[in-house]
Amino acid sequence: MLNFYKKAFAVLCVLLLLSGLIAYWTVQRTFSFEALLPAPQSGYLWQAVLEDDASQAGESTVRIVDDHYSLEFALQLSDVAPYPYAGLALNFVDPDSQTSTVDLTPYNKVSFSVKCSPANVLGFSASTLEAGISKVGEPLTYRSPASYFACDDQWSSVTIDLTRLETPQWWLEAQGLKLSMTEYQLDEVVKLVFGSSYQSPMGVASRVQINNLTLQGRDWRYLYLLAALLLAGWLGAIVWLWREHTLALTRALKIKLQKDRPLVAYQQLSIEPTRDREKDALLRYLATEYANSELNLDTMVKDIGVSRTKINDILKAELGFTFTSYLNKVRLTEAARLLSSGGESSIAEIAYSVGYRNVSYFNKLFKDEYGCTPKVFKNIYQSK
Repeated sequence: MLNFYKKAFAVLCVLLLLSGLIAYWTVQRTFSFEALLPAPQSGYLWQAVLEDDASQAGESTVRIVDDHYSLEFALQLSDVAPYPYAGLALNFVDPDSQTSTVDLTPYNKVSFSVKCSPANVLGFSASTLEAGISKVGEPLTYRSPASYFACDDQWSSVTIDLTRLETPQWWLEAQGLKLSMTEYQLDEVVKLVFGSSYQSPMGVASRVQINNLTLQGRDWRYLYLLAALLLAGWLGAIVWLWREHTLALTRALKIKLQKDRPLVAYQQLSIEPTRDREKDALLRYLATEYANSELNLDTMVKDIGVSRTKINDILKAELGFTFTSYLNKVRLTEAARLLSSGGESSIAEIAYSVGYRNVSYFNKLFKDEYGCTPKVFKNIYQSK
C-alpha cells in the first residue's frame, strides 16, 4: 500500500499544479484589461485628434495639454453654431499612422479617473463602422453610440458599460433608420471620443483631465471551460485512484492472507515436533478450538492443564502475542479465508462461525486488522 500512497500523492500534486495553471490561464482570459494610457504603453495604437463645431461655422475651441501620460485638454464652447461642440478623439491607427479600426468586442466596460474645472457633464462615444452605411473618412456616417458622465474639480472614478451605449436619434434619422434600430457592434471601432454635451458650460474656459483609461473585458465562457476541465480532471483522478486503491488493497490483502493462513486449522501448522509438550499442546489447542465462542483463558487452562502465566509466556515467546490477540488473529484469518472463498455466507454467519457472537465487534476487529470492513473485503474478492 505504501507504493500506492506515494503514487497517489504524486498524482494529486501534479493535478493541483495543473489545476492552478489552468485556473490562472482561464481567469486571465475571463477578466481582461487593456490600458490606453500612458499612450506609449497601450496595446492599441492611437492618435489624439481635436474635434469642434467648425463644420457648422461655429467658434468653439479645444486644445491638447497632454496626450501621452494622460488625456488633458482645454475647451471653450461658443453659441454661434446650432449645436456647439468641442472634444478630443482617440483615433485608432495602424503602424504607418493610417486610420484603422480595432475590435473591442472582448471588452464590455471602459473605466477612467476624471477631473473637470469648472464642473461639467461630458459625453463618451465609440464611433463604429456600420455595414452598408459608414464610409471611412466621413465621420458623420459612423454610428456613434454614447453615454454621459459628470465631473468636477475633485478626482472621481467613472465606469461606462460599452454594451449599453445609446445611438443618437439624429444619426438614425439622418441614415433613414428606424428609431428602434439601436443595436450596434464593436468589432470595427474607429475612435473613442470625450466631448462636450448640451449641459457643458457655455462661453467658459474649461479644463478636463483623464487618467487610468482602461478597457475591461469579461468572458464567462472561460470560467465554464475551467469548471468543465476541473470537473473532468478531478473525477477522472478520483476514479483512477479508486481503482488503483482497490488493486493495491487486493494485493496487500492477498499477501497478508497467505502470510496468516498457517495460523489456522485448515492448513498444516508450521510447528516442528518439539519436546516441549506444553507449547505443542497450546498451539494445537488454539488452532482447533478458536471457533468456540466460549473459549477463554480459563477454559484453556482447564483443558490443557497449563497455567495462565505459562500460556502467555509461551505465546509471547513463540509468536509475540498475548492470548487474546493471538486468538483474534486466528479467528480473523479464518474469517478472511471464508470471505475470499466466494461463498454465499453472510457477514454475520461468518462472524459466528469463527467464534464471535457480536457482529459489530467482529467488524471493528476485522477493519483494524485488514484496513477495510468485511463487506468491502468480500466485494474486492468477488469482483475478481
